[in-house]
Amino acid sequence: MANEEPKTVTQKITMKGGDGPLSYAQNSSLQKEVVDATKAMIIRAIANNLDMDKFCSQSSSQTFRIADFGCSIGPNTIFSMQNIIQALEQKHHETNHGNSSTILEFQLFFNDHSSNDFNTLFKSLPPSWPYFVAGVPGSFYGRLFPKSSIHIGHSSNALQWLSKVPQEVVDCKSPAYNDGSIYCRGIEKEVTKAYVAQFEKDMESFLNGRGEELVNGGLMVILMGGVPNGIPLSHTAIGKFYDLFGSCLLDLTNKGLVNEEKVKSFNLPLYFPSAKEVKELIERNGRFSIESMNEITEQLKCGQPLPSTQNCISHVRAGFEGLIKDHFGAEIVDEFFACYANKHLQSGFVFGDNAVDNTLMVMILKRI
Repeated sequence: MANEEPKTVTQKITMKGGDGPLSYAQNSSLQKEVVDATKAMIIRAIANNLDMDKFCSQSSSQTFRIADFGCSIGPNTIFSMQNIIQALEQKHHETNHGNSSTILEFQLFFNDHSSNDFNTLFKSLPPSWPYFVAGVPGSFYGRLFPKSSIHIGHSSNALQWLSKVPQEVVDCKSPAYNDGSIYCRGIEKEVTKAYVAQFEKDMESFLNGRGEELVNGGLMVILMGGVPNGIPLSHTAIGKFYDLFGSCLLDLTNKGLVNEEKVKSFNLPLYFPSAKEVKELIERNGRFSIESMNEITEQLKCGQPLPSTQNCISHVRAGFEGLIKDHFGAEIVDEFFACYANKHLQSGFVFGDNAVDNTLMVMILKRI
């Protein structure tokens, strides 16, 4: 019987399902830009770091198993998988100078919480897709696959989501109580310490799980939002957005529409690390070598990449409606996002013009 990792109760955060006008499937073009911007980098990294000869035997066919951890609803997870498959096929062709008789087959695993809308994801798959596909429900902060069964893992814009909010930041008696804010601003020492501890614990669990599941020499592709070294999140574009987001809750409290105690107990289960923090965690874990680690500046100013203010608001709702609904109740959702839309229109910005740009970390890790 296989040894089981200890189970952790996680906060099940998923994007808005379905394929309607407010769904994540219809409102994830910002995330698609990340996929497009990193495509060439990932293809090059696979070409440089994957030993095809090690995995391709003399048999007539070779199955590569690829897993996307935190796939959400789509279509971006599909684009990401296609990019990895393209990289593998190119590498296979170049390695064998086009003369190999080995046929590559691909088995793709889409992982997210059980509350994820897998039905919409599978309905969006291209017709007659020539790959073997499966959904894998569960938290990626635990084991999901048998030992040494995955050749390439992928995770995009998922690991900044924590398994849960640190309990002490919503405890008014704790020195780490996050009074007056809904996120880790990176300024208050005790609050930051609590969030960092949770992030380190979660990353350790993620790396341990993938370390068991990936074959020796397999690659883990990670795209993760972050902050420049030494810059607190509150000084960045995303921090300014969270300030605006949180002010809506205060407005609804002042109107008597939201219970004040509910607001005090609400924090976002998000932590945006620096590249230095992540590098140290990976090296301390010891299961992976860092083959490459790059930072891309994210200029997330809604209005340039998105054609209208309404589209920008829809993007925000697709990502955060579930959190608001779960904590405050379904009856407040429309009122909250109406307040947010009004503030967006009044301010003329979402993420802030006078802020430091956030970073996107693009990492290629190899199982050792």
